[in-house]
Amino acid sequence: MTEGVLLAVAAGIMLGLYALPEKFTKGFRYENTWSVFFLLTMFVVPIVASMLLIQGFGEIFGTMPAELWIKMGLASFLWGIGVMMWSRAINYIGLSLGFSIFIGTVILIGSLLPFLVDGLPDTDSLVLIVSGILVVLLGIILKGRAGLLREKDERSSKADQSQKGKANMSTGILIAVVGGLLATGFSYANAVGRPYLHEASQAQGNADWVTAVAVMFPIFISGGVVMTAYFAYQLTQKKAWEGFKTSAFASNFLWILLMAVFHYAASALFAFAAFKLGDSGNTVGYAIYNTACVVTAIVSGIITKEWISASPKAKRLLYAGVACMVLGILVIAAGN
Repeated sequence: MTEGVLLAVAAGIMLGLYALPEKFTKGFRYENTWSVFFLLTMFVVPIVASMLLIQGFGEIFGTMPAELWIKMGLASFLWGIGVMMWSRAINYIGLSLGFSIFIGTVILIGSLLPFLVDGLPDTDSLVLIVSGILVVLLGIILKGRAGLLREKDERSSKADQSQKGKANMSTGILIAVVGGLLATGFSYANAVGRPYLHEASQAQGNADWVTAVAVMFPIFISGGVVMTAYFAYQLTQKKAWEGFKTSAFASNFLWILLMAVFHYAASALFAFAAFKLGDSGNTVGYAIYNTACVVTAIVSGIITKEWISASPKAKRLLYAGVACMVLGILVIAAGN
């Protein structure tokens, strides 16, 4: 169990830090950086990793039941839409609030969803796991409140308090919640696909950890379809294709490739952590994984002085939120 918890935490930290290399790209607009990123992390990296690491790759996926392809594909497609909605919500309500609401919804629903596939654990474990999830959710709510106060502290014009601003806030919150609900498709796809893919992978003589790579293949390919379509539209709509014509393209590509590898590795590591955690692995691992990701993002924000202008009250709520997240992780681990 300890190994599974540590792996889930490590996966969350990697996910929380994967976007850091973006700060070193030059001459790229948002659409340029993230279109290349999603192309690499959803298609190139998973395909190369799967073909190199999975013995019997063709046999495993060639004989995979069509019903399972459909279940995993649809769930992963919804996950892709959810991620896109989250990026849109940030435009309305900012990173702090958007991240908190999105991940909070993902943890709450995504951690409970696998019970529909794997079944319920014993009563004592279930009570602890659900209690831990609620503590995590409380922490994310506190963090979201801290984000709102920080935005209020930094507000410099009366225009920000207009009715239009309130409407944008409501719209953004709704988009973040719906996006979080759809993004739980990742957890469902992992839960429903892992049993077959683990058995098929073992039959081909693969080690236990290879199952995580196998599970990620259909999830990323399916999720990548909607992401590719979205960014192709954005590049055309905002006339950003010209942004690729820069002398820094080669260095930018390497930084983005590093982002893609970290992002994919974090997801694969989570899938392996869920396997190591046993029957309740998807629930326990998913909560720990997303919480570690949020905590990492918060700590990174503090280090980079993102909260330097926030009021003492906002900072107290932030620290209380982090404390609840950590406590929630411990309770969930105890439940396992």
